[in-house]
Amino acid sequence: MQDAARDLGGRPWLIAGGAGAAIALVGVAALLRSLRGDPPDGSAVPAAALVPAGFAVTLGALRQRRLAGDLDAARTEAARLRESNAAALAETAAARAQTARLRAESAGSVEEAARLRTAHANLEAALTFKNDLTSMLTHDVAQPISSIASLAELLRSDWADLPENLRLELATKIDKNTQRLIKMMNDLQLLFRLDTGSVTARRNPVPLKELAESVAPGEIDVEIAEELSVLADRGHMQVILQNLVGNALAYGKSPVTVSATRHGENVEVVVRDNGPGIPDELLPALFGRFARGAGLGLFIVRHLVEANGGTVRYEPATPTGARLIVTMEAAGPIPSRPPW
Repeated sequence: MQDAARDLGGRPWLIAGGAGAAIALVGVAALLRSLRGDPPDGSAVPAAALVPAGFAVTLGALRQRRLAGDLDAARTEAARLRESNAAALAETAAARAQTARLRAESAGSVEEAARLRTAHANLEAALTFKNDLTSMLTHDVAQPISSIASLAELLRSDWADLPENLRLELATKIDKNTQRLIKMMNDLQLLFRLDTGSVTARRNPVPLKELAESVAPGEIDVEIAEELSVLADRGHMQVILQNLVGNALAYGKSPVTVSATRHGENVEVVVRDNGPGIPDELLPALFGRFARGAGLGLFIVRHLVEANGGTVRYEPATPTGARLIVTMEAAGPIPSRPPW
């Protein structure tokens, strides 16, 4: 009974439908009594009004039942949609997590690929360096060693038969080749330090005239004012001038001139020769490592100049020759202009 009561309480359309049917039946019964001629009941509602009213209540109950059914269906559909939405959200969250994982894996793959490319480039650079170094050692180093060995053997075997002036000439050639080898070894040592990034510049005022005159006394013309100085590492500046002057003397033609001019905050140092100049096909790699016809000199010059905050460039000289121009920061204040 309690279950039935709860069922009825949960379905108001059933109660309304029963009430409507009862009203309609009462109306029909009253209508039948009146048709038989029974005396009417004064407290009863006229039959004509009870029948349609009962049917109206019943129809209303049926509509209510249909609406309740629609409502139940809507609630069921809403619950299904909520479950479907929850499942979709869960799938979306899983998809997002999967996407994030794939992105992380992709980023890791990109980083690994970049690392491998860098390692490959470094390996290629190291292999190129080894090949260039081997080529230089077999040519530039082997030649003076071979010359020293031949001259020393000639001196040893024919010492007593050689005139003194010829012995001095051969000994001088041995000394020049030895100095050449020493410079190559020093250049190689400096090259390795440049490759490892261990070269640092201690910049101080460096007087250019004094330094230029000490590089190759009697072999070059120096046109530099006494007071002109640059802010640089003195040892680096000496190597720069030695290499530029040595390159001009070896591959150019005398006279070789070292000059310097101040332009505002900077000083341009120019090493000029009167040779044929540098062929156009060599210019792109002129300051590269092991550039043909320049050894390590210009490569070292470029790196030392840049380590001191400067630049180096080449210009053809007029009418012939080469001009190698180093631009460095000037030391000291800008000189004042004369009043006239």
